[in-house]
Amino acid sequence: MREKSKKQLPLMNPMLDHPQARELDRISRILDKEVTITDLVHQDLCRGRALRETGACGMSAEQVLRAAIVKQMFGFSYERLPFHLADSTSLRGFSRIGIADKCFKKSGIAKNIKRISAAIWEQINRILVAHGKQEEVEKGRQVRIDCTVVESNIHPPTDATLLFDSVRVLARILDFIRQRGLSVPFTDHRRRAKRRMLAVQYAKKDSQRTAAYRDLLKVAGKTVGYANAAIPQVKRMAGLEAIGFCAELERYVDLARKVIEQTERRVLKDESVPAAEKIVSIFEPHTDIIVKDRRDTYYGHKVCLCVGASNLITDCVITDGNPADTDLTLSMLDRQHEIYGRYPLKVALDGGFASKANLAAAKERQIKDVCFAKKRGLEVENMCRSQWVYNRLRRFRAGVESIISWIKRSLGFDRCTWKGQRSFESYVWLSAVTANLITLARAKAV
Repeated sequence: MREKSKKQLPLMNPMLDHPQARELDRISRILDKEVTITDLVHQDLCRGRALRETGACGMSAEQVLRAAIVKQMFGFSYERLPFHLADSTSLRGFSRIGIADKCFKKSGIAKNIKRISAAIWEQINRILVAHGKQEEVEKGRQVRIDCTVVESNIHPPTDATLLFDSVRVLARILDFIRQRGLSVPFTDHRRRAKRRMLAVQYAKKDSQRTAAYRDLLKVAGKTVGYANAAIPQVKRMAGLEAIGFCAELERYVDLARKVIEQTERRVLKDESVPAAEKIVSIFEPHTDIIVKDRRDTYYGHKVCLCVGASNLITDCVITDGNPADTDLTLSMLDRQHEIYGRYPLKVALDGGFASKANLAAAKERQIKDVCFAKKRGLEVENMCRSQWVYNRLRRFRAGVESIISWIKRSLGFDRCTWKGQRSFESYVWLSAVTANLITLARAKAV
């Protein structure tokens, strides 16, 4: 007969004999061996802060690093992460959170993880690449390069929705200021702006759409005027809150003016606005417009990945704008020389990287075989030593698509959920570091 409950629970939970627990243990051993990683994180967390011996004990650098890896590895949100760190024995052990330690709050965890810069994550990735070379997991002799897009966390932009976002954000800030006791003259046009936005979306005739746009532009202009007039009054207020309100007003007024200008050019004057001059989000203004293969449009940043034969991500570059793949070829190869101290012997690239100039430059760098997935007028004998080598490298390059698919599906590489350009870059590098830790851990299991 089974007992209803145990009379006495064990004081310590035993180590789980589960593949996921064993993988976490192997990742932990890698981090323990590379002590420089924790030192780099500690330096970044302490940068700009006065060290004090008093006050409550917060998270250690090691706990912050491991909590970030757990978050990205399992796809936890900041709301769910504190619960799982407190509830799971395996995750507590991996994150070095003792039984007597208090449970950390989501605000503290998020603040600490966000303080780790993209430059530090890049240095951590290079340490892991060096670790892979030392353990003979990845020698860097054969690499494959391809680009993808990591989207920003924004809604699909239209001129009407951008104008409505500008009106509602400025009106909300002005409303907060009024609630704090400052007499700010303004009329709340949020409902009117929303009706005009919906009228634009559901208009059946161009004349109806243009009329709705004109009124929406008028409302946005009035709201910008209210906000601009309130800035001098807010500056006379005392306190940190007033400084924050003033900074927000100045930021969103500038963005709203750009949105109004581009809407007038596009809708009223029927002009074509270059992608580099467009604002696609007032919340993530750093977002680029990426047109892929002349059919799909993405809103985020183009990321170029270099992956080795072991599936280790040896390098990652977040580009500014939407440069052509042909312009990235030589810089990616030179970065491999910077990482390994030599160029790879074989390189497989997507067809977009192909050009006669890039092939000649790669050969000058003593790269024996350069395979472009699409020949684009290039001869096989000029790229590789034989047709067999070309076919082999072409099949090898296709493997980078599976790596990109894996990190997008499993490690959040498809869309950045963090706010701001600095956080965007950190998020991308954190995903790459987490992927490499998993790859190294699984290589040790073989």
